[in-house]
This record gives sequence, C-alpha cells and structure tokens, in this order.
Amino acid sequence: MPKKNAAAYIRVSTDDQLEFSPDSQIRKIKEYARQNCIHICDDFIFIDEGISGRKAEKRPAFMKMTALAKTKPKPFDMILVWKFSRFARNREDSIVYKSMLRKQCGIDVISVSENIGGDKTSVLIEALLEAMDEYYSINLAEEVKRGMNEKFSRGGVVSRPPFGYKMSNGVFVPNDETAPIVRMIFEDYASGTGIRRIAMKLNEMGIRSAKGNLFENRTIEYILTNPAYLGKLRRNPNGRDSADRFHQSEDIVIVKGKHEAIISEKLYKEANDRLKEQRKKYVRRAQQKPADFMLRGLCRCSDCGSTLVQAVKGTSLQCHKYARGQCSTSHSITIAKMNEAVIERLKADIGDSDITFAAPKESAAQAGNINAVLLEKEYKKLERIKAAFESGIDTIGEYGTKKLRIQSRISELESAVPQPAQEAAAADFKMKAAEVMDKIMSDDISANDKNTMLRGIISHITFDRKAMTIRIVYLPPF
Repeated sequence: MPKKNAAAYIRVSTDDQLEFSPDSQIRKIKEYARQNCIHICDDFIFIDEGISGRKAEKRPAFMKMTALAKTKPKPFDMILVWKFSRFARNREDSIVYKSMLRKQCGIDVISVSENIGGDKTSVLIEALLEAMDEYYSINLAEEVKRGMNEKFSRGGVVSRPPFGYKMSNGVFVPNDETAPIVRMIFEDYASGTGIRRIAMKLNEMGIRSAKGNLFENRTIEYILTNPAYLGKLRRNPNGRDSADRFHQSEDIVIVKGKHEAIISEKLYKEANDRLKEQRKKYVRRAQQKPADFMLRGLCRCSDCGSTLVQAVKGTSLQCHKYARGQCSTSHSITIAKMNEAVIERLKADIGDSDITFAAPKESAAQAGNINAVLLEKEYKKLERIKAAFESGIDTIGEYGTKKLRIQSRISELESAVPQPAQEAAAADFKMKAAEVMDKIMSDDISANDKNTMLRGIISHITFDRKAMTIRIVYLPPF
C-alpha cells in the first residue's frame, strides 16, 4: 500500500507551554504518521511560534501552507495537526480554510490526538471541539487581561518601554542615548518651540522614534503627555481605545511605577500647561468652516509629493507633511496666487502642442470608446488578482500566470487605438480644457463646481516653491 503524503502544521502561543512545544507536537505527529503509513517531507513542516491562533492572516507559516496546498499537482494529501486548536481557534477561519482545502484541493485536516471517526457524527464532534477551543481562547484572553491589570495596579510593567527607556529585569531603565533627547523635547517645548519644529529638528538630527520611524507632530505630543517620564505608568483597564490616541479619557488609570523618572514634575507641568492652551486654540480654529477653493486636493509638493492643504485660516496652502514635521521644505503660497498661476498655466498649455499627461493606466476611465471600457476592466482585474495573492488565496505561480494573461490583453487593447483617433482625442481634450477655463473664470460658478470641472481634466499640479513654478499634469484624452 503506497504511503500518502502529508504536511504538518505546528503552532505555539508562548514559549513556556512545554506540552504544546514545537518538538512535542512534531513528535506526536510523526508518531501518528509512522503508525498510519503516512510520509511527511521536511519541507512540508510548517511552524508558527509565539503566535495566537485567533486570526489566520497573522500566521505566516499557515498562509504559506494553504497557498502551497493549491498548487497542481497537490503536494500533499492531508494536513496533520496535534489538536484542532492548533489549526484555528476561530470557528470562522476553521470553517473557511477546512472547506477550501477539502473542496478545492482534496486535502483533509486531521487531528492526531482527537480521533473523531469517519461517520456523520464526526461533523458534530469536530464542531463541538472547535467551539470549546474558541471558548478557551476567549476565556484565556480575559484571564490574561485580568492578570495584566492586577500586575499594573502594583506598579508592574505590562507594555513595551517608551522612547527614552529600555527594559531591564522587567523594569524600565533610562536609555543613555535617548533619555537626554526626551529632556530636550520637554525643555524645547516648555521654552516656546513648536511641536512641528521639534519634530523637524529630530528628523534632521537623524533620530528616529521607538519604532524606527520619522518623528511627526503626534509623536512629539504623545511624548509630552506620557506620565512614564515622571516615573509613573498609565493603562486603560477596559482595553485599548483606538479613538483615544493620547490616553486622555476618563477610563485611564495612572499609578506609581518602579522606574526612574527622566524629567521633573515642574518641567512636565510647564510643557503640559502650554500644550493645553495650544489645544484650546486648535479647537476654536477647527470649529470654523474652512474656506473652500477650486484647487482643493489637486496641488502637490515638489519635494515629497504630498498634497498641499489649507493653512493660515484657509487663506494659504502648505505641504501636508511639512505641517507634520516630515518634509523639510516649506511650500507656503496664498490660494489667490496659486489660482492665478494655474489659470495662466492653463492658457499657455491649451495653445501648446506638448502637454504633459498622466500615465496611460489612468486613461481608461477618460475615454469614450469600447476599448477604453475593456481596458478599465482589465486594470481592475489586475488589482483583484494582486489582492488575492496578498491575502494568500492565490499562489505566486497562479498570480504570475494571471498577471501575464491580463497584461497581454491590455497590450492588445492599447495597440488597437489608431493614431488618428489619438490625435482627434487630443484635439477634443484641448477644446474641453478651453471650456473649463472659461467657466472657472466666471464669478457665477461656486468654488466646488470649479473644482469638479478641473478634476475632469487635471490629474495633479506640482508646485516648486524654490523656483516659484507650477507644472500641470493632465488626465489622458485616450
């Protein structure tokens, strides 16, 4: 009797679960395989260590295994797990992936320690086991949260160290390299330096946040409001609230920690008093309705490519990332000057034979012929197959095959547009652009309507502050 091929899937959530250790699970699975004439290739042993089973997409080895299972011919006949709880602790994931493997690939998932038999009652038994596993997972999460809250109440650390600290023997310890930077941030802000200016200063110095990212406004504000630098700890006992970015809600509990403070109570109060005053000003400005303008969302920074947004109470434009401290070059310009410059550029471009158009991919939605409609569909197909590959539904081989087929079809459709048609379309575009320009010059049309008209012909406008020039990139006419 020929041996069947199998893959082995192993998952452990924590390093201290000896019973669930990878070696223990592999040993049990291989023992089962020997007893049942099943062959397991070393290349088909998939291990996710220190990872929860609640969500499949967060388990890389699991996603790799399920993608490989879809290849032809199928590489293995079954997937062996120590217990069904190792495969998934979420019933939705379990049903979806087991069904896909069984129906599309002819591959069953078998638990080597839970013999549920092969009759119709096995379906009920398996569902009951999965429900019990999910209950255990939810209950465990609640117990873990309860334990963390208890540890926190005694001043114990239950989170990663913030910028300026490192972990040593379970306690935050000032980091000799970054602790002085924290002091500098508080001192600079308390003495009058703006948050954006502090972020830019740190980025220019080559300093990165605790996660290795560039500093921005919210990073600095998070540091300024963190009581950890006073030797304290804070936590929401009800769990993390994504809407409470700076942990300012009434549910937040602050306790005395066991670590050394980096700054004084006096400096912390000075910085936070100033921050509260600035927030009050920000709220008043936010309540004002921003002035609308016809170039909304169209202008870009020539340095970083970010959108220029309203500034100075809606009278000027500024680079979005510059305002957050992530772009080093100011692109400030009044809206009136930008409007005037765009109108002059439009006039010049309409009479010019060499107009800059956006990439061809954007042209499908602008054309009015059958080829354009078909092209649009093919480009949407490309997006869908990419999403399927990234989510693990398609293997890299399947993705590559589909991508080549679609790209070949796109080439055929694009080459089918005759040159005379392209020239005619370009001429039509100039007529349309001229009509738009006439309308945006009228005072009877609202700024919103002008913006809609401009979006019908313009992809984006790049503003170079140093040269004081603009470049309009138009939507393709074909």
